[in-house]
Amino acid sequence: MAFLTAAFAYALIVFGAAVRITESGLGCGPEWPRCNGRFIPLFTDYHVVIEYVHRLAALGLIVLIVALASLAVARRTVPGVAGKGGVLRPVLLAVVLLLVQVILGAITVWLDLHASAIVLHLGTAMGLLAALLVAGLRAAEQSRGVATTSNAAGPPSRATGAAVAMGAIAVLAGGLTAATGASTACRGFPLCNGLIWPDAASGGLAQIQWTHRLIAYSLFVFLVAMAIRIRAHAFGEIRRWTWIAASVAALQVVVAAIMILTHDESTAHHGLHAPWAIAHVAVGTAVWASLVILAWHGTRSLRTIVV
Repeated sequence: MAFLTAAFAYALIVFGAAVRITESGLGCGPEWPRCNGRFIPLFTDYHVVIEYVHRLAALGLIVLIVALASLAVARRTVPGVAGKGGVLRPVLLAVVLLLVQVILGAITVWLDLHASAIVLHLGTAMGLLAALLVAGLRAAEQSRGVATTSNAAGPPSRATGAAVAMGAIAVLAGGLTAATGASTACRGFPLCNGLIWPDAASGGLAQIQWTHRLIAYSLFVFLVAMAIRIRAHAFGEIRRWTWIAASVAALQVVVAAIMILTHDESTAHHGLHAPWAIAHVAVGTAVWASLVILAWHGTRSLRTIVV
C-alpha cells in the first residue's frame, strides 16, 4: 500500500511538471478549490483540462494517503508498526506533508505561480515521496522477518546522507531554475554559453541554471566515486543502490543535454521541447527516489532473525 501510494505520488509530481511546462498552472484561474468559478468547470481549452485533471489526481493521492494512514493506525498494535523504526511514523509524517502540500498548492495558485511558492511546493512533494518510500521499505522489512540494527555512525551512512543532501539541493535548484525562467539562459552543453562561469547579462538567470548544473554534475561524480570506493566492501544493498542512483543520474545528464541542445524558441515553455522537459523532471524525481532508498540502506545493517 505504501509503495503503491509512493508510485502515485511520483506520477503526480511528473504530472505537476507537465502542468507547469504546458503553462496550464492557471488553467483554472487564480482561485482554489474552484476552477474558473465552478467545481466542475467548462472545458474550454486544454489548459483547463490539464489543470483540472491534476487537481483530481491530487485528490486521489489524498484518498490513498488517508487509507494508508488508517491502515497503519488500525494495525498499530502489530509489532514493527508503531514505535521507533516502525511504519506508523513515516506514514503520519506523510499525512502532515500532505496537508502542507495542499496549503502550498493553494498558495501557489493565489500568488499567480510565484517562484518561491513553486519551489516550496516541489520540495514538499519530494519530502512526501521520501516519507512514503521509507514507510514502504520499513513495511517490507517487517514482512520479511528482518531485524534492523543502526549503522548510523559508519562511513556508508555518512556518504549516503551526503548524497541525499546533494540530491535535495539539486532538486530545489532545478525547481528554482524552472520557476524563474532560467531553463534556457545557458545555451550549449556542458558549458554555459561556452563559458566556465556565465556573466550577469541575463539578470542572473544564467548563474541560476549554471549553479543547478554544477550541483547535478557534482552529485553524479560523487555517486560514481562512492560506487567505486565501496565496490570491494560487503555492503550489498548500498553498492547496488549506489550504482542504480549513479546510472539514473547519468541518464538525467543525458536528458538535460538533449533538452538544452534541441531547444527552439518557437516551441512552448521558453523554447524547451515539452516532452524532454517533462522527461527531465521524471528522471530527476527517479534520481531523488533512488537516493532516498540508498540513504535508507546506508543507515541500516540487516540480519535475518527467527520469527
